Amino acid sequence: MMDLFGLLHLDELSHGLANLSMFPYFDMAHYIVSVMSLREQPGALQVSRTSPLACWFSSMLFCFGGAVLSGLMLAEPPVAPLSNSTSILLASIIWYLVFYCPMDLVYCCAALLPLRLVLSGMKEVTRTWKVLGGVTQAYGKYNDSLLVMIAIGWARGAGGGLISNFEQLVRGVWKPETNELLKMSYPTKITLIGAVLFTLQQTHYLPLEKQHLMLIYTVFTVVNKSRMMLTGSSTSPFAPIESVIYKTLFSGSSPYAALTADVKEGNIDNSTTNRMTSTTATKESSKNVAAGKGKSRSLKAKEESENSEATNYKKTE
Repeated sequence: MMDLFGLLHLDELSHGLANLSMFPYFDMAHYIVSVMSLREQPGALQVSRTSPLACWFSSMLFCFGGAVLSGLMLAEPPVAPLSNSTSILLASIIWYLVFYCPMDLVYCCAALLPLRLVLSGMKEVTRTWKVLGGVTQAYGKYNDSLLVMIAIGWARGAGGGLISNFEQLVRGVWKPETNELLKMSYPTKITLIGAVLFTLQQTHYLPLEKQHLMLIYTVFTVVNKSRMMLTGSSTSPFAPIESVIYKTLFSGSSPYAALTADVKEGNIDNSTTNRMTSTTATKESSKNVAAGKGKSRSLKAKEESENSEATNYKKTE
């Protein structure tokens, strides 16, 4: 692999990418895209007018959710990511400009497709560093646990999505059906894949240099994110593979399932038959009651007519 990178003159590029600093430009792009994503949530703009503090706190969760979640999982203070005053100040300034800038200039300019394309690509670059940072942090404490390294790398890179239900509660919204574990979005999936790859590389199960894997992963995420934005598609490139794996391993087709399905169908048929029988009996009983009431009315009318005739007869006598 190193020979291939040297042949393509990509070795220097991979080293340059690995030594690239995220602060301030890439971090600014991450904050801008994150706060814009919050603003585009249903009801977020109204919350920003009624409760600016709740809106600011939600923005900080969008920007630093990965660091907060990974800190909680490693039994570290969850407020530790908020101790970096420079980052908090920068994210707060961006939050204010996105939500409260006069004439909405900042949001309108950042929402333009060319600029948003660049900002989203820069945010994907920061994803690589976040995932790698989480895996490295977990490796320092649990170097023999692949699962812990994958979980921390995943939480560090996609924490904003994984704690979305808690963030929604801050804004007074409760939608448990939007849980990322129930229906994972593309960023959550690609972050999980990156956590697995960097964990395998860190534990030497993947024969690839770290800077080379960083270059490959970063190029893939940036190119695929740009493709999705330009085409307006939200379909994951892993959808065919996911479908095959699901149908092969998790379809749940078994004789027991078929037997329970037959039993359920039989119960449904029996209940339907019983329901129809009871409905028919009810209709017949109502008809009988109506007929009985009609007969009683006719008999009563007949008796009244006979009594009136007898009275008239007595009067004539």
